[in-house]
Amino acid sequence: MAPVSPTVARWELVIRLRELRELRGFDSATFAKRVGFTPANWSHVEKARRVLTVNTIGPVLELLEVDGEERAELLELLDASKERGWWAKSSALIGAELQRYYGMEFGAEAIRSYDSLVVPGLLQTEEYARALISADVMIRPVQVEQLVAVRMRRQQRLLGADRPEVTAVLGEATLWQQIGGPKVLRGQLEHLATLLEEEDSIAVRVIPFAATRGAVLGGSSFHLLDFASENLPTFGWVESAVFGGSVDDPDQVRDLSFAFVRALEQSLDRAESLDLIKSCSQG
Repeated sequence: MAPVSPTVARWELVIRLRELRELRGFDSATFAKRVGFTPANWSHVEKARRVLTVNTIGPVLELLEVDGEERAELLELLDASKERGWWAKSSALIGAELQRYYGMEFGAEAIRSYDSLVVPGLLQTEEYARALISADVMIRPVQVEQLVAVRMRRQQRLLGADRPEVTAVLGEATLWQQIGGPKVLRGQLEHLATLLEEEDSIAVRVIPFAATRGAVLGGSSFHLLDFASENLPTFGWVESAVFGGSVDDPDQVRDLSFAFVRALEQSLDRAESLDLIKSCSQG
């Protein structure tokens, strides 16, 4: 069971409220006026950009005719959404979108990642992360160690009792890209091999250069997060050289899920991937 994440709790709360509003037949603007919000402010609530309070949620639940167990669940989600996650303490360092992703990641039951050129952050060594971060010309030198510490903090869930299931598909180029130089790369590959040998909850699958259909996604990078609650859909996140952000269109999230399945089908199995990683670390 994943730990309670304020970010995930807020997301579930607004999803359930929106579904109830639509079920009761209210359009967003009419509903907003009935519960004392402007249409713009209510839109911010449903996009999880504004937090409800105990006072402001009262009229919402009354108009939606929510009571009993469901009302208790929604109030519990509201209460959880007001907690402060560890990522919020780094708000001066990382933007709101990245804080949202870290909050979602913290509360995820399963994480699927695709990276064609770099090892995903959750599986990076400290030295590998430092080499990547320090190479970013948009990051000031004084921020490098702070950002490395944030990346290492994210990894604490991997070895805890509430660890998520992680499946990372990597292009073989990732195993050869000399990020940080040969020593840093060797340490990173040895770390991946150790995770594969010791942690059943972590799977690393490599798409070899010899894959018959090639790396279908080229230089892309994306992550798909799944949650225990049946009320929550898969959360998607995509990254490029200059952008990282959530994918809010359900159809696009579905397309990413399909692309991940295709990439997984082209990858080596767990044992073969481990052998390739070990071979690259020695050569």
